[in-house]
This record gives sequence, C-alpha cells and structure tokens, in this order.
Amino acid sequence: MVKLTAAATTSIPRIIIFALTLVYGFVGLFFRDPWKNEDAIGFGGMWTLFRGNSLDWIVPHVAGRDLSLGAPLPYWMGATLMNLFSSWIGAANAARLYSAICFFSAALAIWYATYLLGRRSEVQPMALAVGGQPNRKNYGMTLADGALLIFLACVGLAQRAHETTPMMAQLMGISIILYGTVRGLDKPWQGGLWTGLGIAITALSSNLALSLLLVASTIIAVIASNAKLRFRWTLCSTVFALIGFAVWPLLWHFAELTPEWRHIAQEGWRNTPEMGVRPSLDSLSFLSVNFWAYAWPVWPLALISLAHWGRAKSAGAWRAPHLCIPLSLFIGCFIYVLFRIEANEHDLLILIPSLAIIAAFSLPILKRSVISFIDWFAMFSFTLIAIAIWIIWMAKMTGYPESTAANLARLLPGFQGQFNWLGFIVAIVITGIWIAVVRWRTSRAPKEIWRCLIISASGTTLMWVLLMTLWLPTINYAKTYRYVAARLSQVFAQETACIDTSNIGLSQLASFTYFTKLTLRDDPSCPWMLTHNQSEARAYARLNNKKLTLLWEDRRASDRDERLRLYQVSSE
Repeated sequence: MVKLTAAATTSIPRIIIFALTLVYGFVGLFFRDPWKNEDAIGFGGMWTLFRGNSLDWIVPHVAGRDLSLGAPLPYWMGATLMNLFSSWIGAANAARLYSAICFFSAALAIWYATYLLGRRSEVQPMALAVGGQPNRKNYGMTLADGALLIFLACVGLAQRAHETTPMMAQLMGISIILYGTVRGLDKPWQGGLWTGLGIAITALSSNLALSLLLVASTIIAVIASNAKLRFRWTLCSTVFALIGFAVWPLLWHFAELTPEWRHIAQEGWRNTPEMGVRPSLDSLSFLSVNFWAYAWPVWPLALISLAHWGRAKSAGAWRAPHLCIPLSLFIGCFIYVLFRIEANEHDLLILIPSLAIIAAFSLPILKRSVISFIDWFAMFSFTLIAIAIWIIWMAKMTGYPESTAANLARLLPGFQGQFNWLGFIVAIVITGIWIAVVRWRTSRAPKEIWRCLIISASGTTLMWVLLMTLWLPTINYAKTYRYVAARLSQVFAQETACIDTSNIGLSQLASFTYFTKLTLRDDPSCPWMLTHNQSEARAYARLNNKKLTLLWEDRRASDRDERLRLYQVSSE
C-alpha cells in the first residue's frame, strides 16, 4: 500500500500534456527525404504500392526486387495516405503520416490502459485517518499522465517513432492489445474488440513469430491474472484476431497468386525480419549494450515498480492485473527480440509500451533521492545536449568556433547550410520553454507524483525539436541518397535500358527508385550493373564470363565506407 494525499495526484493541465505529445509526434515528420536503411525501405514499399498494381498491394515489395517486405498493413496505410495527401504535401510527407497515426494511437492506448488499471482497488492508496486521500479517478488519471510522460521520455523512441517502418504498426498493435485486455476486465465486449483488433494489427504488420508470441502472452496474462476475463471478451477477441490472421492468406487465394509469388509472400510473413530457431547471441549482445540507454528512464522505474508491488503483502501480488498483463506481454516481446537473427534499435520499440505502464506504478512510491537523481540527471544531460546543438549550429552558420566548423566541413564535404527563420524561431521558443520548465522545477517543491518526469519528457522533446529544426538540413544531407541519385541520373543523357541492382541493398534500391526515373531491377541480363560491393561484381563477372567497365563511382558525403559503382556489362 502507498500513502498519498489528494494534492499529490493533481493532474497535469490537459493543454500541456496534449501540446507536448503533439509537438513530439509531429516534429520530424515533414520537410525531409526518406533516410538510409529502415526508413527508406519502409517508404520504398509504400511508394511501390502507390505507383503499382494489385500484385504490389497483395505482396508488398520494393519495385525491381521480387522479395516480400513482410505483412502488408504498414504499406497499405502508407500508400493510402499517399493517395489521399501526396498532391498537397508530397509523397514522402504523406507516407510519414502513417508514423503519426501509429504513434498517437499507441500513446492514447497506453494512457487509457494505465488509467483503467490505476482505478482498480488493489493499487489504491491507503485511506488516511483524517481523510484527504485521492479518489480513484484522479489517481488513475495521474498514473496515466505519468505513463504517457514516461513513454515520451524514452530516449530511444525519438528518431525511431518518426520513421516509416513496420515496427510503428507493431507498436500501435501491442499498445491496443494492452488496452483491450485491461478494458475487458470491466467491459468484456468492448475490451474483446480492442484486443482482437490489436492482435489483427500485429498479425498484419509483423512476422508470425511475434504475432503468435503476443497471442500466447495475452493468454498467459489472462490465465495468470487474479481478475478473470469473461467468456464474452474471449469470444470477441478470438473472432477479431482470427479475422486478422486470415485477411492476408485470403487475398492470396482470391487474387490467384502464382505459386512463386505465394511462396514469396509466405516466406515474407514467416521470416521478415529473419528469425532463428534459438536465441541469438548477437541479439543478446545488442540488448546488453543498447537497451539501458535506449529505454532510459523507463527500465529503472519499471524495476522499482516490480520490486515494490511484487513483494506486496496481499496474496497473489504478481497476479494483479497492473503487473501481470503488461509484464506478460513484455516477456513475449523480449523473447521475440532474443530470437531475432540480428536485432536492432527498431526492434526495441515493441518493449516500451508494457514497460511504460509498469513504470507508471513506481511514481507513488519513489523516494525523494531517486526523484532528485532523475531530475538532475535529465536537467544536466539535456541542457548539455541543447548547448551542443546550438554551438554546432552556430559553427555551421557563422564559421565560429572555427575548429567545430572545420570538423563539420570535413565530415560533410559539400554541404551548404542555409539560415531558416521558421526553424530558428521554433528552436528559440522551445529553448525558452525548456528554461521555464527547469526554473519551475528547481524553484518549487511540487507534491505531484509526476513531477520527476516533466524534465525528462520535456528534455527529450527539446532535444528532438532542436535536432529537427536547427540540424534537419544537415541530418537530411547526411542520410539521404537524393544527391547521389541525381549524379547517377546525369550519367544517362536519355532513358536507358535496365540497370541490374542485384548487388545493392534494399535501402539503396528504394531510394534510387524514388529519386530517379531509371529502370532498376534485379536482372543479370541488364547491360549495366549498379553495385556497392566490388568483390561481388568481379565474382559475378568471372562466373558468367562477363567484362565489367567502370562508368561511374560515387558515395554519400557522410559515408566514407560505402562506394557505389556503375559498370557496363559486356561479353568477353
């Protein structure tokens, strides 16, 4: 049990938390190109659907490569948004509205799931002898505000939540599963609908391994929980989940896919991204190094919550819904990441919703020393980051400090920074708000249990907004293939025959398909070959008795390792 007064559960003003969430979610979506790797691949699949035929919609892939990108929902959403809005805001900006929909849906689901859990009797503060304890509604709202702030404060979420990757739909699906399962405790039909919808979303946006793990985790949570869900929830969630699993195979059947394309689709659903039959040492190593910084401050708060509520004197403490449901789904997602052949930061997105909900229940029991550490660490870290961003931007604009400007010129040769009044004003405003937040927090001793999260959530927002205003042209220049693609197009004075792209990555193929009008496909019979691996090109030539003549060589300014080469292919 915890002791709290009503004053400690005063909710954050709605305008503040709405504005913080909206700014965080929308900034960084617009006025940039698709960025190298996962962002470009996701956009490339959407772009192919937008310009393609029914086959492209049934088996999403990047034009020119007969390789499924996996389950279709993210690409359906992105292509549909392009159809609706590309004429107004451009195709790339329209596609990234998909990320916004997923992000805001996840945030809303996390808030409501925590709110419903926070109203339950087993988590209520102890009744005070003189009265004045918070009522259930206010307590639930305060915990929900805390969960949302924890979600926004997650350091690793910033860039990954603004990219067009399937993991954003998975983030949305898992958050909705959490909400639906909790909602089903008091409204079985409604909860079952949301749980089934969440499972359907994950089934249509991830591989079968994650989908089935989430189904198993939800079943385990329901069985283990001491608040049993009713038959109506089970029936409704099962029906909608089965519909979600059936949609894509039914499309294969009704479209009469050829055996080749059906195999490509099945393989994509089963193994995109690649899964192993046992836990991967590479993924374990990645988690052990990167998880702690990526999920800060979510994981320490979640550990504090588990330690407190797990040792509660009430019988079956671990079976309480506020622990059992999110913890079961977290374990399922964690197992999935461990079995990935080679996990990356995008995979960690799916771990955050469950942890954020668990972490929210640490707020009523945090010690003053922990609150002070989180506050001062966040204030010190984000202030230093903001100062560094401003100094480097000034060096880029003015040439002073000279050493910083020289380093920038060496890292990004050819980049010409231009002053942007709108970005500058937004950066000034957000910096001023940060100073006001820090001053408010350090000049007062607020009693609200969410006080230790305001600086962390504001700090991540400050960092992201500054990067996406002052640094956006620089980052875009470093991560886009636009300029390399333009130089490649200049090699061909007029429309040419096809270029073999078998030896470039999906990110490069997607980018060149978008930025050029060249005919690109994986076809060894093409008279030209584009590659970033010289040894593979030479091995191909020796194997097929071909002669390769180098016509063009280039790279992105920020990448000293990558070398793109265009060869003319002829018979010896």
